[in-house]
Amino acid sequence: MTVEFVGMIGTRDVSETRPARGPVVDPAYVRRFARAHEEAGFDRVLIAVGSATPDANQVAAYAAAHTDALGLLIAHRPGFTAPTAAARTFATLDQLSGGRVAVHTITGGSDAEMRRDGDHLGKDERYERTGEYLSILRRAWDSPEPFSFTGRYYRFEDYSLQAQPAHRIPLYFGGSSAAAYRVGGAHADTFALWGEPLAETAEQIASVQAAAAAAGRGPLGISVSFRPILAATDELAWERAERILARITSGTPFGEGTRVLGGPQPENVGSQRLLAAAAKADRHDRALWTATARATGAQGNSTALVGSPETVARALLDYVDLGATTLLIRGYDPVDDAVDYGRHLIPLVQQELAHRSLTAA
Repeated sequence: MTVEFVGMIGTRDVSETRPARGPVVDPAYVRRFARAHEEAGFDRVLIAVGSATPDANQVAAYAAAHTDALGLLIAHRPGFTAPTAAARTFATLDQLSGGRVAVHTITGGSDAEMRRDGDHLGKDERYERTGEYLSILRRAWDSPEPFSFTGRYYRFEDYSLQAQPAHRIPLYFGGSSAAAYRVGGAHADTFALWGEPLAETAEQIASVQAAAAAAGRGPLGISVSFRPILAATDELAWERAERILARITSGTPFGEGTRVLGGPQPENVGSQRLLAAAAKADRHDRALWTATARATGAQGNSTALVGSPETVARALLDYVDLGATTLLIRGYDPVDDAVDYGRHLIPLVQQELAHRSLTAA
């Protein structure tokens, strides 16, 4: 059995514990960040999307030009670009990068954030539109023959792609609502979840796979996201974790839309679930820590796994045992943590999986 490791890159040196440094788009930093992930053994890197952030497609193209084999998981919001135009964009980049593109669909959990880009649809309508959008993308990539489409949100005639993708572009899909399960279950290859306690994660995986089965599909890949905090021993890792939490709670709010402690409840179900887990306890299972989610308002993947590399590797394998096929990990010291994961964490998980495969054989 193999598990895919995904990291995350940005265009400047910044995190919840690090004030922004340098220009908003720092080419040298992007090169360094992407190469650090490739050298660390990551399979892909996620490039985020936002109404005010640099364009994810262009960042991905730049990262591809400065790496050899690193996969590109490009976050994409259906609705702002016509699906026919998006199909061309991703297919072209897939050709130029040698088949390294994957697309991570973000339907959008915040109405205010979506309106910044001129999208005034409600959440349920956005998911309906996403279903149409992904149907068009997949058909455009799968067949060079012209086709027409008439739906509620899109209508066109005799569309075809002259340059097909270099490989079958995987579709990742994020969300935790019933609508997300339904649309992702029907269209995604891998369904992405944020790191919750094991019991809650098992419930989500069951819901995702039930939605896929209802759509007449087999089991989907499952991605789970964490912020590992490593040190030589568990005790030292927890000391480091407390220092990280202190910097988060005393620093400037990170990122657009960050929820202030005591502020309004986030709109998206994923963040609500993380905050609910944090309200129950700070520590869960083997190494899961939710205090960082509570401190940041659970904006994005914000739960940590804390411990020595051996402890965190075992914790990641607990999620693999639940059905996770992709592990998305990123740190609070973005480049240095990516390097450390490659040296100390990823090899331990891979070695155990290889041992299991050998034992099974």
